[in-house]
Amino acid sequence: MNDLDLHDRNHNPSVGGKIENPPKRRSQVRGRWGGRLFALGGVLLLAGGLSLGAWGNYAQQQQVMATAKQTADSVPSLQVATVKPSPRTVSVTLPGTTAAFAAASIYARATGYIAKRNVDIGDRVKAGDLLAALAVPELDDQISQNEATLAQLKSALQQTQAALVFAQQQAERYQDLAKSAIAGTVQNAQRYTSELQQQWAAVAAAKHNITAQEGLVRQLHQNRDYASVVAPFDGVITQRNVDVGSLVQGNATSGTFMFEIMQQDVIRVWAYVPQDAAFGVAPGIEAIAHVPELPDREFPGTVTRIADALQPGTRTLLTEVDLPNPDGTLRPGIYCTIEFHIPRKTPSVSVPADAIIFNRSGLQVAVVNNGRAEIRKVRVVRDLGQQVEVNTGIKAGDQVILNPPVSLVDGSKVKARPAAVARR
Repeated sequence: MNDLDLHDRNHNPSVGGKIENPPKRRSQVRGRWGGRLFALGGVLLLAGGLSLGAWGNYAQQQQVMATAKQTADSVPSLQVATVKPSPRTVSVTLPGTTAAFAAASIYARATGYIAKRNVDIGDRVKAGDLLAALAVPELDDQISQNEATLAQLKSALQQTQAALVFAQQQAERYQDLAKSAIAGTVQNAQRYTSELQQQWAAVAAAKHNITAQEGLVRQLHQNRDYASVVAPFDGVITQRNVDVGSLVQGNATSGTFMFEIMQQDVIRVWAYVPQDAAFGVAPGIEAIAHVPELPDREFPGTVTRIADALQPGTRTLLTEVDLPNPDGTLRPGIYCTIEFHIPRKTPSVSVPADAIIFNRSGLQVAVVNNGRAEIRKVRVVRDLGQQVEVNTGIKAGDQVILNPPVSLVDGSKVKARPAAVARR
């Protein structure tokens, strides 16, 4: 029996000195030691985790500080582009409509039947060519009657002039006799003098009648000339509304519409220039017309007339361009595009659209100056897509940064790198 058994035996009040539940005592002792060891391991693990976390945080801070120091010390290399002056002329392409240089609707000025028609739609005519001839028998009769009346008036004038000569001779004769104081000669002289004055009045009235009749005959002949319808200028017949045998009415307000003729050796083009380009438009500016159906041809011309006032509804300026059309390729009423080359009123520079910075401060660009970035405000006057035109803030020759990073601030050190030229 060992000491442990004796100790247990002495302290155990069991009957007959026997030991009760010895395994239970041992397990309790072992459990206490196990808990202590587990707690100690947890503490060690917690301490190790905290140490590792602190070391990781320290290492991360060191890395961030190193990165920040490297970022602060490094100079970014950014692509730049050179600011170029804008062209002296602005190219503006607008829709337009062609029209004949001159167009005339020909109405009948005499009443009659179409006796002859010499032209049809599409015929080219010269100024003075006979288009149609009218048969006007009533007008011919009036001319004959009035010419006969004119002849009668001329004969009556000759008779009146003969009577005037006789009255003048009698008046002179009795005026001589009245000087000799013969009885009754004074009264006769006065009577023949009065008859002479009456003859003078008769001759004057006859001359006035002849003048009036000549005017009437001249008017009738003029109306007779209207029976021959002629072309007012060189052109093309675009409408024909009469044929041989048709009755036409020669009325100033409701006359018969016979033909339409258009002059096409020069074509007009009407276009509406917007306000931003209208201030440079003036007669003499070059323009080029393009027709979609004729892609291989250009039709150069010049601005000849402008409205000189913008339309308040659209803020556009009506502009007219004359295009030479010697071969007749262009026709009136065609849709086309007209390209204007308008001189600039204010100078500007051109920069790539990638250089524009848009933020709460407005539109800006970053300019490289002595190795540092300068943020400058600009004003865009025209957006051309890949290029924009600016008239403030920068000048030709400046180096602007393309696609500037968000972190770029005024005064940042930068290294300029020319932008790569796109290959075609």
